[in-house]
Amino acid sequence: MRSARLAALSGIVLASSGAIAAPITIHAGRLIAVPGQAVRGPSTIVVDNGRIVSVTAGFQSAAGQLIDLRDKTVLPGLIDAHVHLTSDRAGNEGLVAEVTESTSMRAFETELNGMKTLRAGFTTVRNLGDGPEGSTLAYRDAIARGWVKGPRIISAAQSLSTTGGHMDGRNGMSDEMDAHMSTHHLCDGPADCRRAVRSQVSRGADVIKIATTGGVNSGTGLLTRMEQDEAEALIRTAHAYGKKVAVHSHGRDGTKLALRNGADSIEHGTDMDDETVRLFKTANACYVPTLSTVNGYLERLAKDPNAYPPAVKKQIDWRIGITGKSLEKAYPAGVKICFGTDAGVSKHGRNADEFELMVKHGMPAAQAIKAATVNNAELLGIADETGTIEPGKSADIIAVAGDPLADVRVLKSVAFVMARGEVVPKPGS
Repeated sequence: MRSARLAALSGIVLASSGAIAAPITIHAGRLIAVPGQAVRGPSTIVVDNGRIVSVTAGFQSAAGQLIDLRDKTVLPGLIDAHVHLTSDRAGNEGLVAEVTESTSMRAFETELNGMKTLRAGFTTVRNLGDGPEGSTLAYRDAIARGWVKGPRIISAAQSLSTTGGHMDGRNGMSDEMDAHMSTHHLCDGPADCRRAVRSQVSRGADVIKIATTGGVNSGTGLLTRMEQDEAEALIRTAHAYGKKVAVHSHGRDGTKLALRNGADSIEHGTDMDDETVRLFKTANACYVPTLSTVNGYLERLAKDPNAYPPAVKKQIDWRIGITGKSLEKAYPAGVKICFGTDAGVSKHGRNADEFELMVKHGMPAAQAIKAATVNNAELLGIADETGTIEPGKSADIIAVAGDPLADVRVLKSVAFVMARGEVVPKPGS
């Protein structure tokens, strides 16, 4: 278990993963090798033992197997910095599943959602919130052992908040349910918050996720639910263990609290003012807008107008109305943007919907793609491993028909996926 965990932390899949040993030659019609830099024309990529050996101009003679993508645009495997793989259900449907289905079934659903994500071209994800049973942690380690397929996973284990905060699963539940709900990830006061971080580190968390404000799906609102000494204790303790901190925050006060204490990324950041933007730049933190949550809300409500409890529905209406406004403020001001969807609230496998919304709210397609590759690799601490197509890096490579720089929507239909040197087959193939 320890060796699998170390492999998962480094982002390197063990040799037993099935990465193809023989060299593979890829002919790319157009190549976005380093998103944000100039696009290359016809190119040849050689992959050996799961890693990129060389990238050269023109169509060179094949070494070993040839993969012909001369009519495609080739780019690095995409990275989603905010997913929840354990479920693709939400609202009342998700609540019923939690109390009627076994933890074993949740593990299978986690793998199902992971494969939806991988086939959509997302070869790496940061999972920001696992269940108490640790399905995503186990899935991460099983991928590293080569037992199952899936994206590279950077996992936060269980998310942390104060009692009554966004991560308190007892919110809205009857008193009789209290004894059956997990609470070890909740903390009150600085000493208890240090304990909560250490608990997740001991379980194998790669990153720490905390919530400084309430949340939409929990119906707990925008208000900051955490004190200064608690936020400081959580973030300082995580950093002492070498873990970055992702902070769930909707209201501006909760975002400012997190940034002043050294948060590495803000998730959602739905309401911002000019001071918030200045703090982002001072902290050099990444903003992860998760715009496509609104797609999940709208789809579920279209199917069932009563899909969510009234308190949650009120928050959803607010979220739909304000989504994108913070990105419109942050991006032009020079805040670093990272790509995340909150998939699980939105639908797994539909992660690329986020690109369309990022462009709609002011980001050029080239910068949105950079957010999902270069920026995310840096945020996740794996820039030496993935995020670009360069010699020495993991062979995480995708291809699409058309030009994503001209129409970012083509990323919704990925024609080819290679993860860590292994071609990912389409369903049924």
